[in-house]
Amino acid sequence: MKRAEPTLQLNTLVKHARRMAKELEAKGVIILVDRAYDFKEIKKLLRGVALFVAAHEPKVIEAATLDEVTLIKLEHEPQTRVTQLTQALLEAVADDQVQTGDSIVALYPSFDRDEPDTLSLIKLGDQLTRLRSSDLRRLETQVPLETLRKVVEIASDIGIEGREGKHVGTLFTVGHHRKVMQLSNEAIHDPFRGYSKEERALRNPRVVESVKELAQVDGAFVISADGHVQAAGRMLRAQTGELTLSKGLGARHWAAAEISKATNAVAIAVSESTGTVRIFLNGRVVLRIEPVSGRSMKWHEVETEASPAVEPKPPRADS
Repeated sequence: MKRAEPTLQLNTLVKHARRMAKELEAKGVIILVDRAYDFKEIKKLLRGVALFVAAHEPKVIEAATLDEVTLIKLEHEPQTRVTQLTQALLEAVADDQVQTGDSIVALYPSFDRDEPDTLSLIKLGDQLTRLRSSDLRRLETQVPLETLRKVVEIASDIGIEGREGKHVGTLFTVGHHRKVMQLSNEAIHDPFRGYSKEERALRNPRVVESVKELAQVDGAFVISADGHVQAAGRMLRAQTGELTLSKGLGARHWAAAEISKATNAVAIAVSESTGTVRIFLNGRVVLRIEPVSGRSMKWHEVETEASPAVEPKPPRADS
């Protein structure tokens, strides 16, 4: 395939990127490009520093694949360069190519539309602190993005703030609420029973505050796909056989995994001990978000272990 000729500008920037990465102990160099270069030659210029190529153009993806360099595929949609770069870093973290806390040197077009002209040192713990809509949009679920965003926001707030100065753990199911109701029973008298649909809508700030307050009690919140609380204090009792789940998680997380496997609902669990928010689909963790101060979030890798031989306990306890 035809390759673009590297310019003196590109070669010079690559050499400077290597020097920055070496002196500042960066994980590697990520290049955001729309042109298919000879990436093997760029890799030679980096002389042992890891190279990541971020692109959405098919010709660039093909070139990077042929040259056997680490490729990060981007969404093909109108975006600023900063947004594209943020997306690339999120993908790299999600694929365990880099870790939160790493530094990486970024080379990308800023003022020049087609050719890289800017070098930046990015500390991933600083740059990847907010969960974006596109991260939720990539989840394979029929739950509307607006509803999912709202519930994740509430869960994250609970993980950060707790209640009355105490850490709080809780569990939400979103979507497929009729099936969830069939596979659960009351742990407490349902505090939302008898209220009108409008009085159970998560777009209502009073309802959100009620949910946060009730997060202290046992059981799960059941949320419909259109963003209404169907019930609270539900004891989930789905049983689906073998599952794979992160090490050290308690009964609440096993219940989340089971119900997401049995019903295709999205399950969102908040850890009482750490405030970590985990999103489950089809019986497994698909996103792990650790709330930190300032209403922000960080990504972490997920280690897995086999399902325990014993039957999981009801979701009253937490890890």
